[in-house]
Amino acid sequence: MNLYKTIISYLLVGFVILTSCTKKTKTLSIKIQNTLNVDRSFETIELTKAFLDLESLDKIRIRNTKTCDFETTQTIDANDDGISDIILFQPKISANSETIYEIVYDSSIIIPETEAICYSRFVPERTDDYTWENDKVAFRVYGPAAQKLAVEGNPKGTLSSGIDAWLKRVNYPVINKWYKKTIEGTGSYHEDTGEGLDNFHVGVSRGVGGLAAKVDTTFYFSKNYTECKTIANGPIRTSFYLKYDTWDADGKSISESKIINLDKGNNLSKFIITINGIQDVYAGLTLHEKDGEVTGNNDMGWVSYWQPHDDSELGTAIIASKNTFLEFEKYDTEIKDLSNAYVHLEVKNNQVVYYAGFGWKKSKQFMDKKQWENYLNSFSKCINTPLKVYIVK
Repeated sequence: MNLYKTIISYLLVGFVILTSCTKKTKTLSIKIQNTLNVDRSFETIELTKAFLDLESLDKIRIRNTKTCDFETTQTIDANDDGISDIILFQPKISANSETIYEIVYDSSIIIPETEAICYSRFVPERTDDYTWENDKVAFRVYGPAAQKLAVEGNPKGTLSSGIDAWLKRVNYPVINKWYKKTIEGTGSYHEDTGEGLDNFHVGVSRGVGGLAAKVDTTFYFSKNYTECKTIANGPIRTSFYLKYDTWDADGKSISESKIINLDKGNNLSKFIITINGIQDVYAGLTLHEKDGEVTGNNDMGWVSYWQPHDDSELGTAIIASKNTFLEFEKYDTEIKDLSNAYVHLEVKNNQVVYYAGFGWKKSKQFMDKKQWENYLNSFSKCINTPLKVYIVK
């Protein structure tokens, strides 16, 4: 008799667990469809209030109906009005398949705190850098104070709108730690003590994805950013805004601003450029000592530079969608830091979007040029064939 009661108790517990997964707290469901013959992960789905037809995204949870697990999510206030406009999550979808997710609103559900692995900030203690990172890579750009020092001849200044790469090889945040030890004199981010280092020279080059305009055979570009603003930090995305003073390209007056996003699991930042005064632009990769190899794929929309880098190797790249990418070229000159590999991009409605980033062999993410280029081809396929999102009626 006791054994019978025990079996019944276990069955009842199982029934409670099963029904708790499907209890009627949902407001609606969405279907995510993958039409590619590859498994998909670390691609961010953006759901807006308008798409979901909801008044608020607060307390929203997203549940996978196959596993009953709640997804890690992040809300973003894109227009700084104090109200969340977008909710993000990164589904894992097998090749040629689809998954249903429940959009659950239940004020009793406790949303656990998650680490802001995707992080960026203004760094006033190091002149006026703006620096960003995720679990794979890190970058920085330079502001007006650094430009002023450079113009005055101060060696602490930097005059460049190129994108600097910080070569990290750990999956946790390092920005604050590296700045702190350098400023306090207890270490330097130019030395690798196991987490990585900054040994990437930018100068006036384009670094990893800096913008340029080309008139005849000459490239022109802006100076340092003049305004910056953090939009979001979180477990899935860091996002921020940069503005530049109007700059001249052989008589053409160009205004430029950009939003840069870096998502978890990605080696490439997304650059969303708003630009006026020109109908096509170039984004570049510095060629450093010109001892590496420039490769590209016009059909897949990318250019890459794989190079020896100190005691390791480094791949940098720029990718754009096929309806934006025009061609790539190698620009070689004897003038220091002006040799770059460029992608030529079409501006549509005063906007252009591309992705730029790197893979460092010492981080053990990519061990050779072939692995790096395989990643670029896969990334290109995904941005050109995005996951499809449907409301389930």
